[in-house]
Amino acid sequence: MSSVQQDQRDAASESAGELDAVVVGAGFSGLYMLHRLRDTLGLSARVFEEADDVGGTWYWNRYPGARCDSESYFYSFSDRLSEDLLQEWTWSERFAAQPEILDYLQHVADRYDLRKDIQFSTRVVAAEYDDATGRWDVRTDDGGQVTATYLITAVGCLSSTNLPEFPGRDSFRGDSYHTGTWPHEGVDFTGKRVAVIGTGATGVQAIPEIAEQAAHVYVLQRTPNYDIAAGNRPMDAEDGRKIKANYREIWQTTRETGFGFPYDAPNRTALSVSEDERQQIFAEAWERGGFRLGTTFNDLLLDADANETASEFLRERIRERVDDPEIAELLSPRDHPFFTKRPPLENGYYETFNRDNVTLADVRKAPIQEIHPNGVRTADAEYEVDSIVYATGFDAMTGTLFKLGIRGRNGLGLQEKWSQGPRTYLGVATEGFPNLFMITGPQSPSVLSNMPVSIEQHVDWITDCLRYLRDNGLDTIEPLREAEDDWVDHHNEVTQMTLLPQANSWWVGANIPGKPRNLYPYVGGVGTYRLICDEVAAQDYDGFGQGSGGSARSGEFNGTARAKFIDIVSAAPAAS
Repeated sequence: MSSVQQDQRDAASESAGELDAVVVGAGFSGLYMLHRLRDTLGLSARVFEEADDVGGTWYWNRYPGARCDSESYFYSFSDRLSEDLLQEWTWSERFAAQPEILDYLQHVADRYDLRKDIQFSTRVVAAEYDDATGRWDVRTDDGGQVTATYLITAVGCLSSTNLPEFPGRDSFRGDSYHTGTWPHEGVDFTGKRVAVIGTGATGVQAIPEIAEQAAHVYVLQRTPNYDIAAGNRPMDAEDGRKIKANYREIWQTTRETGFGFPYDAPNRTALSVSEDERQQIFAEAWERGGFRLGTTFNDLLLDADANETASEFLRERIRERVDDPEIAELLSPRDHPFFTKRPPLENGYYETFNRDNVTLADVRKAPIQEIHPNGVRTADAEYEVDSIVYATGFDAMTGTLFKLGIRGRNGLGLQEKWSQGPRTYLGVATEGFPNLFMITGPQSPSVLSNMPVSIEQHVDWITDCLRYLRDNGLDTIEPLREAEDDWVDHHNEVTQMTLLPQANSWWVGANIPGKPRNLYPYVGGVGTYRLICDEVAAQDYDGFGQGSGGSARSGEFNGTARAKFIDIVSAAPAAS
């Protein structure tokens, strides 16, 4: 068949709704996956995106102060996409704000002509595997339906907003906003009384900005956090020159470290140095800004005494910056170790509480009892406000996946299979759901890493897997149960080696009533995880059943891919 005939056949199949692959989501993951499917593998693919433009989380999260907490120059696509793009694009700030990141993703979509294969303003409502045809039937909210050999979710880890069911919530007569679905036209709080519920990452970024405008801001805090100084500043020409001259080395380092940052990770424990030296190391990391503080010692997530040294260092920084000692104490975490809840980066957050127009309320001591027409009532106070901002986070990792209506073999629902918590192989696939790939799915590093690094690793691995199937005359792949069981056991073993289960964080699903309590991301480290995935691929996808025409029963699992690196993981999860 000539190339022209092949193109004509592909076009005819796609117009009839028959695709090689369907991708859900057009953020970092979906854009890169589409590029790889279409421009690397030559497959027919369509992306369904609920928003009316690309951007994913950076399309929806437009709240005041929204910015990335990975440094801009490595919160981007690497040389795996384009060396030229790295050299051409220049970031204006050390930690880019939402508009600039959205501009960047729009530029990528235009540069690679990706929009023509993205169907915007379209929500996937069902994705069901047809055992008879070995294909996925995908239905959308506009009544559309397509079939595809492969279904790939690129929905992000933080895309289903969490809006708690406070009594009387809908009775409020003022304006209500969630940071995760902020109005595109922005919000003017000038002269308004505003209640902000939540002090996680979005609250920490939004509160200083809102306080600059509002007549008064009431910050309703349930759990204080260890917020780290970002040290944001404009990027100058010398910054750009040094970064662009060293991009290859920078990206190689991100792929090998525990959290996907190009930071030095010394092989030392916190208590192996003197108190003076330890304080100096912490202080240097603090001054440099970003998540460097979490990489100063390799046992901060493993040893409670080591962790307490970092926790107290951070509490001391709060006391230095907040004038009122009682407010400083309310802002100082005492109930969980550092980095066992997601530590936001902040730009002037603590100083905000020195303002006369900001009031901090402890809603752990005096819980919210109801939202009423004029504001918020807690157990010991009444806050009459004009606006309420819900900075209450997301149903992380699984929330959006469950909304897609995914059903695998014999009609098994994904939410049904995961009723006691996620069960995956490598965090990228799950038994009983052939040809389903999840980019940065649960039990992969995902939110415990610099996201673009983990996204690229997953997309490249999926691309290589699909090429392997094609080259070997196969079209069906699915984890074997024993491989999945082994990965879940390994994930749980590594989790229990750390302090992470001690905190009631969204990392363990504690923010969603009834959600199974598990650590959802993998804490074995980005670099080690990559080695494991690469070894699985090198062994002809050990642990995956493979076949054609919907069959994926042949295959075996010998476990050597994980065993080869288990000693590294056991030595120091996440710091590996």
